[in-house]
Amino acid sequence: MNAGESVVLALDIGTSEAKGGLITADGRMVATARLGYSIDFDPASGRSEQDPGEWWRAVSTVTHELAKAPFSIAAICCVGQGPTLVCVDPTGEATRPAVTWMDSRVSGEAETLEAATGAIGWALGNLPAARWVERHDPEAASRAFWYLNTWEWAAMRLTGVAARTRSPGQELVDADDAAAAGLAAERLAPVIAAGSVLGRLSAPAAADLGIAPEIPVSAGTVDSFASFHGAGLVDPGEAIDTGGTSGGLAVYWDSEVAIPNAWVAPAPLPGRWIVGGAMTSTGKALDWFATDVVGGVESATSLIDAAARIEPGAEGLVFLPYLAGERSPIWDPHARGAFVGLTLGHRAPHMARAIMEGAALALRHVATPILAAGLRIDELRATGGTASHDAWNQIKADVLGLRVAVPEVREAALMGAAIMGAVGLGWHPDTVAAIRSMVRIDHRCDPIPANRATYDALFDAYTAIWPAVAPTVHRLGSLGRPDD
Repeated sequence: MNAGESVVLALDIGTSEAKGGLITADGRMVATARLGYSIDFDPASGRSEQDPGEWWRAVSTVTHELAKAPFSIAAICCVGQGPTLVCVDPTGEATRPAVTWMDSRVSGEAETLEAATGAIGWALGNLPAARWVERHDPEAASRAFWYLNTWEWAAMRLTGVAARTRSPGQELVDADDAAAAGLAAERLAPVIAAGSVLGRLSAPAAADLGIAPEIPVSAGTVDSFASFHGAGLVDPGEAIDTGGTSGGLAVYWDSEVAIPNAWVAPAPLPGRWIVGGAMTSTGKALDWFATDVVGGVESATSLIDAAARIEPGAEGLVFLPYLAGERSPIWDPHARGAFVGLTLGHRAPHMARAIMEGAALALRHVATPILAAGLRIDELRATGGTASHDAWNQIKADVLGLRVAVPEVREAALMGAAIMGAVGLGWHPDTVAAIRSMVRIDHRCDPIPANRATYDALFDAYTAIWPAVAPTVHRLGSLGRPDD
C-alpha cells in the first residue's frame, strides 16, 4: 500500500469503460484512471452483452495505475451500470456474458414479472434478464450460483462475499415472490445495505489489482444512485444531468408523485424521491459520430469546439438521439436516431451541434411533464464526460432555461462511491453529512435569454418528429429484426 494521505479507492464499471479515482475525506480527486472495453450490441435482435472478464481486466489496469500515486487506500467502493445481470458460479466467475441494461430482449420478461410480483421498475432490478436467461440459455443458468448486478459482482470478486445491495427506501423482490414468478429464487443473494462494509479485499483480488489485501470494501450501488450523491443532491428541487453513455435527468422531491412517462422511485436518501427519466445513448451519440461516422479524423473535443462556433439551431438541423432505442420519455426499444433537415450546406460541425442540442432537447423532453406537474428544478448539476465541455453545458442551460452547475469532480459516480466508502469508514457520520462536506460546485452557466426563442421552436420541432416518423422507422427496423 502507498504511504501518504488516506483516500477511498472509488471504482465505476460503466457501460463503455471502467473508471477509478482516489478521493480524500474532504472530496478532492487526487488521481484518476480509466480504460474502455467492448460491448456486443446488435440492434436487430436487441442483444446488448458484455464479458465480465473484460471489466475485471480494465479494473485491474486502472488500479495498477492508481497504485502509483502516493496515497494510502483506506477503503474501496465499486458502483456500476445497471440493472445488468451477471450470472456467476460459486467463485464469482461468470457463466455467460452479462446481459446489460441496454438489452431490449428482456422487456417482455419485465411485463411478466410485474404482473406476477406486483413490483415495478427498480424493484425488479435484473430479474427480467434472469428470467430471459433461464428461458433462452438454461445451460448457463443452471451453472449459475448467484444472480448479481455489476457492482455486486465486483464486490464478490473483491471480497468473496455475494450480496444484493439495497438503498434507503428501495424495495427488492424477495425470494418467495421470485419463486412464485417461476425464477430460481435460490440464486438471489442475501441483502445488505448499500454503503455498509461487506468484507475485506482478498489476497487473490489484491494481487490482481496491485494493492494491499485486507482493505475494507463497502457495498456499492447502481451508478445513477451514486451519481446523485456525487452531484450533491440532497434537497427538493436539486436535479442532475447524468451525462454519461446513456444520459438522464432526475430531480429530488420530498413526496411521491405520479407523472406520466416519468420514473418515480425512492431516492438513495431517506425522505426523498427521484422523479425523472433515463435515456439510452444521448451521451454516447457524439462519440459515435466522431469515431464511426467522421472516422476519427477529428476528436469529439475538436468537434465540440467547432460546434460551439455554429449558431443555435444548427441552421435548421435537428437530431433524434435514439441510436439504441429509447427509454424516457417515449419508451420504445425499436426507436432509431435521425438527422432531420440536412442540406448540402451542413458540415460535420453542424451535425455535432445538432447532436449536442439533441441531448439537451431530450433532457427538456423529460423535464417538461415534471415541471408541468408542479415540481421545480432550482439548478441542474451537470456531470459525466459531457460536463467537461462548457459549450455543451451552455447549450443545456439555454435549451432547458435552467441554471447549470458543474461540480469540481465531474465524475459523479466515482464521487458517490467515495462518499459511501467514507461513511463506511466513519469519516462522516452519515451520507448527507458526507455529501455536504465532499461535493463542491466549480462554476455555473446561466441561460442566455436571446437564445430562448430559437430553442423553443427547436423543441417544438423535436417533439413533433418522432410521432411523425415512428411508423416508417418501425417498418424499416422490422426488415432486419428476428421474429422472436
